[in-house]
Amino acid sequence: MAHIRSLDPSASPLDYYGFELRRLREEAGLRQCQLGEAIFCTGSLIGQIETTKKIPTRDFSERVDAALGTDGLFSRLIGLVLRSQLPTWFQPYADMEAKAAYISTYQAQLVYGLLQTEEYARALLGVDHPGKVDEMVAARLDRQLILHREHAPVLWVVMSEAALLQEVGSRYVMRRQLARLLDYRDHDWVQLQVLPFSVGQHTGMMGSFTLLRFEDDPDLFYVESYDQGHMTANPPVIRERSVGYARLQASALSTEDSAELIARVMEERYGDRS
Repeated sequence: MAHIRSLDPSASPLDYYGFELRRLREEAGLRQCQLGEAIFCTGSLIGQIETTKKIPTRDFSERVDAALGTDGLFSRLIGLVLRSQLPTWFQPYADMEAKAAYISTYQAQLVYGLLQTEEYARALLGVDHPGKVDEMVAARLDRQLILHREHAPVLWVVMSEAALLQEVGSRYVMRRQLARLLDYRDHDWVQLQVLPFSVGQHTGMMGSFTLLRFEDDPDLFYVESYDQGHMTANPPVIRERSVGYARLQASALSTEDSAELIARVMEERYGDRS
């Protein structure tokens, strides 16, 4: 008889997901291959997700809910599962980011996570986490869903020109990433400004930071280092960084001129050279 791995559903959101998938599949009288056929995947994938060897996707979860008639159970669980794949020190920020009404961020080197393409995120995360790339990319893309919900937060991004010129992944990856940024020109709640090198010294030279504002809770300031994040609601810090952010906005190119610069870099630096 084949050994069936026993899961502790209280160990993690992923273990709970796998435990419930196996329990409800067996309750429905389906083998792994039969459920796989019903949702257009292999029985092997079902087994790997049931034993936490693979991370489920949101699409997979929706198809399982439809096949097993589970009233959206797995579609609700998937957010917790993907959130749990984020670094432990980053999870408190991700929780607050999802609740924010207004996000203001300055990015010194990279495109902000909520605006990254899958290829760009994969190239970044693969440097330090080659064994967990799929899970971490899925978690990052899931964070981006807050920009598409009914009451999406206002997102204002000021990014250094360096983020446009630092090649991540490949020229193809960068071209697609800059094209994604240009797509947000028509987004009601996303504003993007580029801080050009010509500005010289500025208040953001100590590094990237983010300010979160809420409907009913105190504002938060967030900054991170290599392996930890720091979040505070200290009023003097909020006041100082809010003024600093306003100065960055005033120094940066307008949203229209920023889009022109992004388009120019996309064509001149990452365009087709054949």
